[in-house]
Amino acid sequence: MGLIVARDVRAAAAADVEVIELEGEPASLIAAWEGSGPTVVVDAVSSGAPAGTVTVVNVTDAPLPPSLGAASTHALGLGEAIELARVLKRLPERLVVVGVEASELGLGGPLSPAVAAAVLPATRAVLSSLGTDPKP
Repeated sequence: MGLIVARDVRAAAAADVEVIELEGEPASLIAAWEGSGPTVVVDAVSSGAPAGTVTVVNVTDAPLPPSLGAASTHALGLGEAIELARVLKRLPERLVVVGVEASELGLGGPLSPAVAAAVLPATRAVLSSLGTDPKP
């Protein structure tokens, strides 16, 4: 899901918006964040909301709510990576998480219809969080 949104953001955003696609351990985000400007991370979440629900949380000054960090299939989840970066003073100047409620957690499967329908709202949430307008 996150990679699909990233590609849509790349296609829609102004040329000065850098889009980085990362898969694997969320710890790899820490290196990507260091010294960056306003940053948005898109990830699957599992909070109990209906599949496809888009949630936007600014985590610059506060931790990611535990309910939104529970979808990780990795040893280190997104919430833990954020807090580790905070302790190491490697958070970007502004960090927003756009979470999309998963219907199933697994690698490589197709998106459910509800999650696929959330791609456009999630893309819009990213662009809005960055304060950028889509390309004409």
